[in-house]
Amino acid sequence: MRTADYLDQLLRKYAGTFDIDRPYSIHGKEYPAYGYFFSHTEKYILVREANMWSSDSYEHILFMEVSEVTGETLDEAYALVREYMEPVLVRKGEAVPEKGHMYSYLTISLIADKPLSRQMQKALRRFRFEKGYRFNMRGFSQAHIVCATMEDEKVYTNYAGRRSKKLYQDNFRTGKG
Repeated sequence: MRTADYLDQLLRKYAGTFDIDRPYSIHGKEYPAYGYFFSHTEKYILVREANMWSSDSYEHILFMEVSEVTGETLDEAYALVREYMEPVLVRKGEAVPEKGHMYSYLTISLIADKPLSRQMQKALRRFRFEKGYRFNMRGFSQAHIVCATMEDEKVYTNYAGRRSKKLYQDNFRTGKG
């Protein structure tokens, strides 16, 4: 399967719950797609004005197509999370996210032609970014990374991104049918 075909199938699955922008540009560099999810939950007594609590949950996914995952690829992914996704998409340039923020998942979705080397598998598993705001009273941000390799049809994730693995594996199966 080609990376472009895999990405198209994946975006069709995400489009049911995410807003998808194709292509997406960050600081002059173009990425194939970006997905945005938002959920608002609240608890109130009898009427909405008697609100006990409310929370906002977000997920931002940046899709990248590469021929091979290298140390530079993972460095770029980490820089995107630390220097763009967290400060711009989560905090919107402020010191902390807006009131009611519960969590933001910052997902990097790598779609690669070639299989991952043992060294890159290990580096990808160790990929980690977590940040709490005001002792987590304003929620937290957490980075997920998922990598699908076309040649051997395998999916790799860091610990935080493990819940996405099944979706990416199923995407290989639906592409053949």
